[in-house]
Amino acid sequence: MPRIATLLVVGLFSLIIPASMWATPPNILLVLTDDLGWRDLGCYGSTFYETPSIDRLASQGLRFTDAYAAATVCSPTRAAILTGKTPARLHLTDFIRGLDCPYAALTPPDWPRYLSHAEFTLAEMLKQVGYETFHFGKWHLGREEHFPVTQGFDHSIAESAWGPGGYFYPWPNVKNMTGEEGDYFTDRLTDEVIRRLERSHDRPFFMYVAYSTPHRPTQAKEELTRKYAAKLTSEHVQRNPVNAGMIHSLDENVGRIMQSLDDLQLADETLFIFTSDNGGNHYADRPQKTNNAPLRGGKGAAYEGAYRVPLIIRWPGNVPGGIETSEPVSSIDFFPTLQALTGQERAEGQKLDGVNLLPLLLEQRPLGRNALFWHYPHYHRGGASPHGVIRMGRFRLIEHFDGTQAELYDIENDIGETVNLVYSMPEKSKQLLNELRRWRHEVGAQMPTLNPNYDPDRLNEWRFFTE
Repeated sequence: MPRIATLLVVGLFSLIIPASMWATPPNILLVLTDDLGWRDLGCYGSTFYETPSIDRLASQGLRFTDAYAAATVCSPTRAAILTGKTPARLHLTDFIRGLDCPYAALTPPDWPRYLSHAEFTLAEMLKQVGYETFHFGKWHLGREEHFPVTQGFDHSIAESAWGPGGYFYPWPNVKNMTGEEGDYFTDRLTDEVIRRLERSHDRPFFMYVAYSTPHRPTQAKEELTRKYAAKLTSEHVQRNPVNAGMIHSLDENVGRIMQSLDDLQLADETLFIFTSDNGGNHYADRPQKTNNAPLRGGKGAAYEGAYRVPLIIRWPGNVPGGIETSEPVSSIDFFPTLQALTGQERAEGQKLDGVNLLPLLLEQRPLGRNALFWHYPHYHRGGASPHGVIRMGRFRLIEHFDGTQAELYDIENDIGETVNLVYSMPEKSKQLLNELRRWRHEVGAQMPTLNPNYDPDRLNEWRFFTE
């Protein structure tokens, strides 16, 4: 049955949201996938993966062609989603486990391996105006003392510090969810989401569904692996049938959630956000787990394939369906958008790095943002060494902190970042570099330092790419 808000909640929202906007606050459903690349969906151009449910979601909502994760890896993006702050400001700039590269030229800064309780989270913000808050799945922002229930979530189901540890039951790292032999984790997690959707709701809900799919280990149902192995031809750029099976299961389960919303008559009063925490994993598995072409690189790199991700936002009757936008946006924008959506003012002294997307969502008005910035003072097996990035208009500049020459690309005309313009456009390069450095100072970004143990010979023992 449709949610009927209590008089208390309705009264509260009537004080903070103009009646001309919407009578009751929408439910919010945020689906975050793990390592799903920009090209990993049919509606984003994949000819190998089959994603009819997510494609249908795109046909009913707004599809973003230039949406970005807040980081090249997962934990910083998750922190940015929950706080509206860039990872550089949070100093949470790498995935929680991190990687040790003791003989590299630079030593990464000392950074927290958790999201601090001092941060005001999206769940806490929504709770203060009456939302019931749910977290499902992968957390990856600290161990149990920093788990979702300590960060504003009323309920946390199937939580894990950094993934289930495997997709077929038993799942060694998963708490608060049981299973039976043969159960597939993506299916069971969705079972739990649907169970909570089917409950009677006397107030709006915020459900944060953090799938581990298609993050490694690369494990799919046998029948789906066979299906995509049979489909594979020499013309396909993406060539891993097991990964294709994982994405197939993800799509099926997004479809199950969509069907449940329809059956419960909740679809029209639910803002549905679908996105990924970083680009597709281009360096793991044989055959290659995925391919982000025409974008360069992928997860753990400095290029577009690492940062550009799918993003679809659906809200029937409010956000026009079946259209796309090339407006550059980021996962840091979700917090200020939902803050504005629920009629809340930014608290005095609250520093947010994202912008409110409602003008774009509701009226297709441009955001007027000057630039987007990223900061990754770490090494990664996906190819990254410590670097910073700025995108301003059609130009994207990468600054390498080890002194390697900067890179400048016109990504509007060279989406694959093949022609470095840093020498042919020195003034533009200087402008973007100065803006990037000014931004780092403004947010208090931590920088790597020279490593006294630098040893280029022993560095070969630490391999950037998994063979």
